[in-house]
Amino acid sequence: METIENIQAELKKTLSEKRYMHSVGTMKMAKILANKYNVNENIAMLTGLAHDMGKEIPLEKAEEYIKENKINIDEIEKQNPSLLHAKIGACMSKKYGFTEQMQNAIKYHTTGNPEMDDLAKIIYVADKTEENRKYDEVEEIRELAIKNIDEALLAILDHDIQKNIKKKVLIHPDGILLRNKLLLKLTCNSKKA
Repeated sequence: METIENIQAELKKTLSEKRYMHSVGTMKMAKILANKYNVNENIAMLTGLAHDMGKEIPLEKAEEYIKENKINIDEIEKQNPSLLHAKIGACMSKKYGFTEQMQNAIKYHTTGNPEMDDLAKIIYVADKTEENRKYDEVEEIRELAIKNIDEALLAILDHDIQKNIKKKVLIHPDGILLRNKLLLKLTCNSKKA
């Protein structure tokens, strides 16, 4: 597997400065969350750093990459091309020796997925709460991420779903399914307490 330094060097060549800084911020937050939730720190940092490697590929090239690599995309992803970078990045990460678990964490970081494991949750939350992110609830969600990753994930999903409803854009069903799974889990846990 590639080192953090090698991936950083590659990303510096392929990403804008802003996107690169976001990737480094995601890596830093992934490290914090990995230590909190007993996930391999190096794996989380590598995955966080690489999560947006497919983000700035022009749409035409992204569509070619999808065809060449036989990446399955659904109708909502076709209608909202900004979601494509997650599956493209997951596929690209294979060349760095990323495991299937790491690839899935990259693949799920835009839409969420009810099958997310702890690494995928960490990357999703780190992406939305890294130090360069600025939105109304970000400080509260950062604090929540340290206390309970599932509650932070739910807060991010709620924020993003509300934002997408206001924009009148499609919402990927994987995020809704994940939200429902989290609500059921958190409700059951609160009843047991």
